[in-house]
Amino acid sequence: QYLSGELEVELCPPGTLAEKCRAGGAGIPAFFTATGVGTLIEQGGFPIKIGADGVTAEIPSKPREKRSYNGRDYILEESITGDFALIKAWRADELGNVQFRKSARNFNEPMAKAGRTCIVEVEEIVPVGSIDPDQVHLPAVYVDKVIKGSDYKKPIEFRTIHTPGEPVVIPGKGDSRAGRERMVRRAAKEIKDGDYVNLGIGIPTLIPNFLDEGVDIVLQSENGILGLDRFPLEEEVDADLINAGKQIVTTRPGSSFFGSDESFAMIRGGHWDVSILDDGRFSTRGWVPGGSPSPGLDMIGGSPIEASSLGLAHPDALVTAVASFDPAMLLGMVTEAAPDPESVEA
Repeated sequence: QYLSGELEVELCPPGTLAEKCRAGGAGIPAFFTATGVGTLIEQGGFPIKIGADGVTAEIPSKPREKRSYNGRDYILEESITGDFALIKAWRADELGNVQFRKSARNFNEPMAKAGRTCIVEVEEIVPVGSIDPDQVHLPAVYVDKVIKGSDYKKPIEFRTIHTPGEPVVIPGKGDSRAGRERMVRRAAKEIKDGDYVNLGIGIPTLIPNFLDEGVDIVLQSENGILGLDRFPLEEEVDADLINAGKQIVTTRPGSSFFGSDESFAMIRGGHWDVSILDDGRFSTRGWVPGGSPSPGLDMIGGSPIEASSLGLAHPDALVTAVASFDPAMLLGMVTEAAPDPESVEA
């Protein structure tokens, strides 16, 4: 439908989307962010709607206004509000106070606040006072209608079960598999004891299995978990506890749950030590501005310079590359490859 010109699509990094909704619900019409600086998002021209010829942009995206604050560039993003917000939650009381379960909070809170009419579907409705005020995630003032659903089924997209004693499985075969393992082992060398770490979906999720002895880290998932642990045993499976890659997970003691707007605020605010992304957003020549915006834009462009240490990998070319760099340099960026492609030393 998009390619035939029937559908309008505007691509947006998820952290920017979360903030657009949060700001919209707070009555803030626009805000400046470093995410997207130097990319097609700033430059404009992306075809929101393709013309009848299937080539020209009938509706191109607009260039963003850019300003510099404290020596760093930012672009202006407009907030989002909607006529309706359709929200799924765990339970609500009869007044409309809403509670979510674990990682199921994600985008629900900022979306609910950005809608002029908010309708929440819940698994159960309880009497007023049944939910501890300290456990109300979405206050009733934002909620216009509560609906109790029925016959709930929560499908699990990736049923990732932990089997004690089983070795870590690296995907691929032959040289490709060996290259991925070198990549993972090399990137693991960049992580230090006590680091707060975000790992991109795919190959980076294997890195904790290859950390040096004595290195203990805190893992974050951008859908709203701080303190990720291993995959669950069969008896620990919880459909409301998944990571950003849609895999079921467990959490460690001291973990916490929050919404996507809070999650990306942690990243953009520089409260981070290391982010490691897979090869989907990079090539050995640097940033690939084409393709759809992803959390990678938030991890790089949204983090303050002093907080960014990023691992890059290109396993298909059997190159292991790790770089620490100014996240504003999204174009023409060059990675720092390990001197010996067979080496995993930092």
